[in-house]
Amino acid sequence: MEVKIGVQYAARELVVETNESVEAIESAISSALGQAGEEGSLLALTDAKGKRLFVPAAKITYVEIGTTSPNAVGFRS
Repeated sequence: MEVKIGVQYAARELVVETNESVEAIESAISSALGQAGEEGSLLALTDAKGKRLFVPAAKITYVEIGTTSPNAVGFRS
């Protein structure tokens, strides 16, 4: 699963490949954004290689959840 996170004042979005289910990702995002007013609230995700990513919830501008698509080489018809 590919998750793209827009962060306030960042020129580029964060892209995370994860093995978590859509429901688990949505739950983590909802929980973090629900606590965004509290100091120190973080969105925590684990990528496909087991690394942990923490994003301050108050700085999240958008989140896009989608499936990964293989990189195509050559011409498409």
